Amino acid sequence: MHTRSLPPWLLLACALLPGCPGESAAPLVTYTQAREPCADRNPERNVYFGDLHAHTGLSFDAWAYGTHHAPADAYRFARGEALELAAEGGSVEVRLDRPLDFAAVTDHHEFLGEVGLCTTAGSPTHGCETCTDYRQGDMGNVVLFGTQLAISDPARFEDVCAPAPQGCLDWATGVWAEIVAAAEAADDKSAACSFSAFPAYEYTNAISITNLHRNVIYRNANVPALPPSFFEASTVWELWRQLDRTCLEAGTGCELISIPHNSNWSNGQLYTPDYEDARTSRAQAALAATRARLEPVAEIFQHKGDMECESNLSGLGGEADPLCEYEKQRHAPFEDCGDTVGAGGVSLMGCVSRLDFLRNVFKLGLQERARLGVNPYRFGVIGSTDTHNATPGDVDEPVFHGHVGSTDDLPEDRLGRGNMTHHGVLYNPGGLAAIWAVENSRDALFEALRRREVYGTSGTRIRVRAFAGFGLPEGWCARGDRVARGYAGGVPMGGELGPDAAGRPLRLVVEAEADPGAPGTPGLPLERLQLVKGWLDGAGAWHERVLDLAVSDQPASVDLETCETSAGGAPSLCAEHVDPEFDPVLPAFYYARVLEVPTCRWSVRQCHALAQAGADLPESCSDPRFYRAVQERAWTSPIWYAP
Repeated sequence: MHTRSLPPWLLLACALLPGCPGESAAPLVTYTQAREPCADRNPERNVYFGDLHAHTGLSFDAWAYGTHHAPADAYRFARGEALELAAEGGSVEVRLDRPLDFAAVTDHHEFLGEVGLCTTAGSPTHGCETCTDYRQGDMGNVVLFGTQLAISDPARFEDVCAPAPQGCLDWATGVWAEIVAAAEAADDKSAACSFSAFPAYEYTNAISITNLHRNVIYRNANVPALPPSFFEASTVWELWRQLDRTCLEAGTGCELISIPHNSNWSNGQLYTPDYEDARTSRAQAALAATRARLEPVAEIFQHKGDMECESNLSGLGGEADPLCEYEKQRHAPFEDCGDTVGAGGVSLMGCVSRLDFLRNVFKLGLQERARLGVNPYRFGVIGSTDTHNATPGDVDEPVFHGHVGSTDDLPEDRLGRGNMTHHGVLYNPGGLAAIWAVENSRDALFEALRRREVYGTSGTRIRVRAFAGFGLPEGWCARGDRVARGYAGGVPMGGELGPDAAGRPLRLVVEAEADPGAPGTPGLPLERLQLVKGWLDGAGAWHERVLDLAVSDQPASVDLETCETSAGGAPSLCAEHVDPEFDPVLPAFYYARVLEVPTCRWSVRQCHALAQAGADLPESCSDPRFYRAVQERAWTSPIWYAP
């Protein structure tokens, strides 16, 4: 029997008063599995860094591109062990400069059985024509498999699945059990709590060659025997119904969240307000509530690019934001979807939508809440890698090894144009998820994800914290009790505020510390701390504004010929802000963006290395359209004001 804890804000407020019940009376986390309590437990919460989006050789595309590592290998890598990546003519050893705190292997659930049957000697259909072709491992076979995920009535390969589809479903059930077992083995249930691993998979809906993918993250090992894939759920609404039926309503202690990603490949379709056949606002509100319940978090950054914002689109409701021009897959001029949606985004085709970027999705969420009473897009945000090399957390900009097997295993391939589904020099090393939790256990991390007290980074390990409230004290940055006061008098990132009966000013506070780096490789200092606000006016139109809260008084620059960074930046930045335009009757959101000083992009470093070796340089090394300097950054989950 588990004892449900008091809300953390109540515990923290209570801790300031005499006679407060202690942790023994109200645990800070509810365990849903047998484990030892973590020795390192902090009621004011620690930040943990990890990766909730990584593929191994169980994914149909990863295996075909030469990644044959298993989930257990990926978890060992995440915990700090070395891994050998295949490369033309040999292999290369890779290792994280710092282990992760948590990870989830999210192999494509589609074709789990097919890949196993085709690559396991002695399997019932190992010698069939489709399997024989698949083992050749070229892009054509990736496209052959992937094409089934772009149509509304996908079919399995009859010669692989004989008898179809049961042969593949039976094999996939065994593979899924191995995935869950690998997460169980990697999850540290001792008091050391050194690493947390989640059973997970990717749902790979690519209808119209757009990205409607989700990562499904389970809280514990109480999972269905075989979760739904795109073959069983060809719409996201059917996916959510089956996730409810097979997990949340199954009475087995199963819990999960679904994390959408790569809206920048979706031509507006990932977040468009689609309510199936619901005609009435009441029916639409029920569906919006389903989405909000199952999807509290979205990816804002990964190796396929940035999904925060884009200034070269219509209907944004604010001035152009130059810092939106960061790790974009597509550059203006491009076709603007306007109020429609497009197709072909996986291949960087079709129109670009304002709803491909989360800042606008947040604004749409305010409109939907005003219309339906429910905000289906009240997302927290995280970063991830989406590596297809079984290397979660491999985000080191100076020594990027690629993320898609043989498509980018060599520098000249990484710096090239890529192919139909992977885009070479447009890729980056990927991001990380940061979670504020009382301890590093599955349950504590999962609860933090569900309450959205999370943020995303572009791979750096900046520590950033944000609170907002009507009862926060002045002089925030100098207070030793500011975290406790933040929980007691406001809400953290991801939280929601209602109106204040006393009419007090809304105060927002943000603090950030630079990534300390790894031994021998210090992190970069911070350049600026910004606040992004979005709101609806009285007519329901959306608006946005970006404000510099704190800027280092020592500017820094980078020499693109040597990649040396000039002295400058700050080790930490802290600011408080009272919104002078706050209107208690208008809905709004606020999130923080923290930028490091500029540095050379990975591609510039690798162009320099090729030049020093006397090699021919790819076109991208001299093409001004490709990024040369970057500013690593972090984005907090929004804090929402709901009148």
